[in-house]
Amino acid sequence: MLVEVFRSARKKGTYLYLPRGANFEELPEVLRQTFGTPELALSLNLTEGRKLARYEAEEVLTALDQHGFFLQLPPGAMSEVSDAY
Repeated sequence: MLVEVFRSARKKGTYLYLPRGANFEELPEVLRQTFGTPELALSLNLTEGRKLARYEAEEVLTALDQHGFFLQLPPGAMSEVSDAY
């Protein structure tokens, strides 16, 4: 799957994975507001077994398939995430 990874202008260390060509404006409003303006960090062809820094590629691909996005938070930030995501 071709994926674009965006960094958050508001939340340091926060990244959003989207299928290539996905419309940021179609994501849940609370996510868009919290994330802020997306800044393209990289594009990649994400396949099962591909090495990622913090997550298994399969986990990211599953989230993309089920939710249309994958949100990568900085280490230790999981306790701050609400059920809105």
